[in-house]
Amino acid sequence: MKITLKEISELVGGKIIGNENIEISSVSKIYEATENDLTFLYLPNYVKYLATTNAKAVIISPNLEKSRHDITYIEVQNPDIALQKVIIKYFSSINHIFGIDESASIHPSAKIGKNVAIGKNVVISENCSVGDNSIVYHNSVILENTTIGSNCLIYPNVTITFRNIIGNNVIIHSGTVVGSDGFGYFPNELGEFTKVPQIGNVVIEDDVELGSNVSIDRAAMGSTILKQGTKIDNLVQIAHNVEVGKHTAISGQSGIAGSAKVGDHCIFGGQVAISGHIEIGNQIMMGGKSAASKSILTPGKYFGIPAKEVRIAFKEQAHIRNLENYSNQIKELEKKFSELENRLNKNTGNK
Repeated sequence: MKITLKEISELVGGKIIGNENIEISSVSKIYEATENDLTFLYLPNYVKYLATTNAKAVIISPNLEKSRHDITYIEVQNPDIALQKVIIKYFSSINHIFGIDESASIHPSAKIGKNVAIGKNVVISENCSVGDNSIVYHNSVILENTTIGSNCLIYPNVTITFRNIIGNNVIIHSGTVVGSDGFGYFPNELGEFTKVPQIGNVVIEDDVELGSNVSIDRAAMGSTILKQGTKIDNLVQIAHNVEVGKHTAISGQSGIAGSAKVGDHCIFGGQVAISGHIEIGNQIMMGGKSAASKSILTPGKYFGIPAKEVRIAFKEQAHIRNLENYSNQIKELEKKFSELENRLNKNTGNK
């Protein structure tokens, strides 16, 4: 593929400084680029690579110095976003499978839409449905009474259990389990755990993406719900009866305990922990390794264990880092008070 910088500039709304007729055939990191690559530069700590990059063209922030005159620049306010537009338009196509492999096991009652692709050793069980233009890759298993919408992409080795509902344009990566048993037990009189049947399901709305090795438990009763546009990173645990709002992003190794609710447009860093039966409101950002044990309803940025408003949390962290200094200062003050007290007692005794 050959793409001119003029085409790219028009796509991203950029200003060309140099030769608009240069053609590129791929994109790359600035320190790995070849002469056929387009790259990008928006962080000052990467400017050092501009002197040695082999790229012909760089998407760059207006405020960064353009020290190389043998490179053509495309100026935009957000080079990282601009590059993603280029990747989406020109470089994101994947050669997916086509047709239904003869090794697939599809129950006669299953409804398969138009232009569906089903890979090797896929199992689609009784009363399931798969919508138009969806792709189910090799070794994935879809159990009874599950509905999958149109334009879905299910990668190899995904398990979707009973009675789940998956919307349109959903992407599920390898190793993910949708609808595993919720972690429900109660102790008997001997302290032995007795399993509580998990009779609910999972509902995943349109435009959701699940990373690899995500576990989403089906509800004890009712539904575990992921609402429209939400994105879940790898290795995330979502427990039974959790509800995650629209367009929320949850990073890797995070865990949400049973019956918790998370609002719309939230962003969680890696390893965030949410306790069960609490509510996280809309537009809440939580830094990595933060933990919420109580409901947080006011929009804003939160951090720490337990999670607090970020300015308060950072002040506390600063105080913790200075504990040794505080301790030394207190010891010094105690010493001075002791000396002062001794002098006062001595003066009083002389009188």
